[in-house]
Amino acid sequence: MQRRSFLKKATIGAGVAAIGAPAIAQSLPTLNWRLVSSFPKSLDTLYGTPEVFANALRKATDGKFNVKVFAAGEVVPALQVLDAVQNGTVECGHTASYYYLGKNSAFIFDTAAPFGMTARQQSAWMLHGNGMKLMRELYATYNIVNFLGGQTGTQMGGWFRKEIKSPEDLKGLKFRIAGFAGQVLAKLGVVPQQLPAGEIYSALEKGTIDAAEFVGPYDDEKLGLAKVAKNYYYPAFWEGAAALSFLVNKKQWESLPPAYQAAWEAACFEAHTDMCAKYDALNPPALQRLIQNGAVLRKFNTSVMDACFKASQETYAEESAKNPQFKKIFDDYRVFRNMEAQWFGLAEQAFAQYSFAKKL
Repeated sequence: MQRRSFLKKATIGAGVAAIGAPAIAQSLPTLNWRLVSSFPKSLDTLYGTPEVFANALRKATDGKFNVKVFAAGEVVPALQVLDAVQNGTVECGHTASYYYLGKNSAFIFDTAAPFGMTARQQSAWMLHGNGMKLMRELYATYNIVNFLGGQTGTQMGGWFRKEIKSPEDLKGLKFRIAGFAGQVLAKLGVVPQQLPAGEIYSALEKGTIDAAEFVGPYDDEKLGLAKVAKNYYYPAFWEGAAALSFLVNKKQWESLPPAYQAAWEAACFEAHTDMCAKYDALNPPALQRLIQNGAVLRKFNTSVMDACFKASQETYAEESAKNPQFKKIFDDYRVFRNMEAQWFGLAEQAFAQYSFAKKL
């Protein structure tokens, strides 16, 4: 299975550092690769994840395999990372795959799907279900090999100038939102806008858009979104989790010695784990600061969520009818998600609803 191969190589890679400098230095070449990110340097969670990866890879190979990270716009624009890797402009990249919905709607399942899985569930599907196998098949048609590249966890619903009290309030709303969720919300009258992180604040400030979502409190605070829209909604039905990916040009990947491939996968796994832990640690205090500075927390009511769920189901059906790759992956994703929902609903939700309502 793909999962077993991935975990075996990751385990081997973790032991590469223990081999010692001589074995690495004497037998393997020195490589210098470029990695392009979809994110600006100011977002130390997102831009910082490939730096965590690059440091782990360098240490595991005794400085023989080096990856230099470039922020969005330094080599290619933020939303052209996949193209740059596919075409061999650079060896590798780090991005959110649902940005490339226009190429193939099936890419959403590598990042997030409306009313889909949480971070742990998504990782379970990728590593112990068919997720990695299915996504590898999709990426292969673009001359790319994909790897786990981090998780944000459940995101916030975004910043709105006006209150959203009913589905009718969504009509005509110019909303910065990425990927498949934009198609879903368009059914409710929203005008979706896909903008890279560095352009969101100015668009919201100038009134080019009426609302914007990005990730959650820590990143949203860094982007300054609370300064131009006070209503902070939750939850983001479109991102119960959002996975990031490392993408590697297939030819470049196949040219690597097995020891470097193993070290690469181990470094990816370290960076993947680090990102979600970092968000979980940084989001709570950031939310407190945002509220202290005037942000108003608001929850999407049931009528809005119900309308969005109905629109999501319709959009899934439409995409499945016209895209066989989408249908193949969605059919597997849906079965896994529904099984996970039964277990998490039974154990974790019951625990959280009671326990987290109290303070220790």
